[in-house]
Amino acid sequence: MRTGVIIAGGYSTRFGDEDKAVASLAGTPLVRRVADRMSGVIDALVVNCRPEQTDALRAALAGYDRPMTIAEDTDRDEGPMAGIMTGLRAVEAEYAFVAACDMPFLDPALVDRLFERAAGRDAAVPRVGDGWFQPTHAVYRASAMADACEAALAEGSHKIIDPLFTLDYVVVDEDEVREYASLDTFENINTPEELARAAERLG
Repeated sequence: MRTGVIIAGGYSTRFGDEDKAVASLAGTPLVRRVADRMSGVIDALVVNCRPEQTDALRAALAGYDRPMTIAEDTDRDEGPMAGIMTGLRAVEAEYAFVAACDMPFLDPALVDRLFERAAGRDAAVPRVGDGWFQPTHAVYRASAMADACEAALAEGSHKIIDPLFTLDYVVVDEDEVREYASLDTFENINTPEELARAAERLG
């Protein structure tokens, strides 16, 4: 069994007053586009968010074709690492793919490959470009990564890459990534202008 986890609890300060997670991208909420992209390679979905986002996210994901759980943040303003931890704590499967809510071009073929590469390890994480890890486009052993995030937060760390380095992880390098997907899979939407450009591409 495979689970997808979408991290949607950020404040998206560069996006303006609107909640980026449910902003319309060519007529479909951004979070729904991310969920739909991964639906063919997961068996269940977990969405992490702030409590005040829950109703809007449930509406955006109404009728989704996989069982869905909302995992609300218990502590505010702890950052994306806490969101990953909270999302993974709600996962019932051994492995989960973690994605940010603003990655509408993620490629399910790469997600499938990351699940394959993670088997028997604690994580499979892409690393592209100048050595940049992609921790919000990676597969983790849910319990191991959640524990690692909890430990890092207890130590005062908020860099989402830090927990990875305490795990038994495998790197999926850019050459391997390109066998399954273009690098557009990692593209995220941070501003209304980027949303508009993405809509043009989808149109």
